[in-house]
Amino acid sequence: MSDTRWLSDEEQDVWRNYAAATSMLQAHIEAQLQREGGMPHTYYEVLVALSEAPGRMLRMSELADARLSSRSRLSHAVARLEANGWVRREACPTDKRGAWAVLTSAGFAALEAAAPSHVETVRQSLFDALSPEQVKQLGEIMAAIRANMSPSCEAAMKQCPST
Repeated sequence: MSDTRWLSDEEQDVWRNYAAATSMLQAHIEAQLQREGGMPHTYYEVLVALSEAPGRMLRMSELADARLSSRSRLSHAVARLEANGWVRREACPTDKRGAWAVLTSAGFAALEAAAPSHVETVRQSLFDALSPEQVKQLGEIMAAIRANMSPSCEAAMKQCPST
């Protein structure tokens, strides 16, 4: 006897629509940012996190946690952002192994240039399709999913901190 809790027909339809919609939305946003901002969405998110941090700087470990990214993936992204002159790393004076990621003026300018068309793409692709009540419901749904997933994601990140 199987313990598998199979999806109902309605759940199957919802799951497939969700998977298709999120894939399409991510691909659309990725293409827009590459075309108009000259950067992948991952880099944009790093720049946003740094722009919102005090002093426009975060420890690399905090930045990885904020972006729900592994430290090695984040390190690779920051290396590319450094090559563009958008971010610089600074040694942490209190922890020889730690480093800070600092948003440069050029990085902030790149973010400012990319943000308007990115926000318009998000608005047109996601929010314009929904009523105000649906936006509220979507926010509640995504918060519930995130709260449900957070403990298992945090545990997985602790098991594999360097990946």
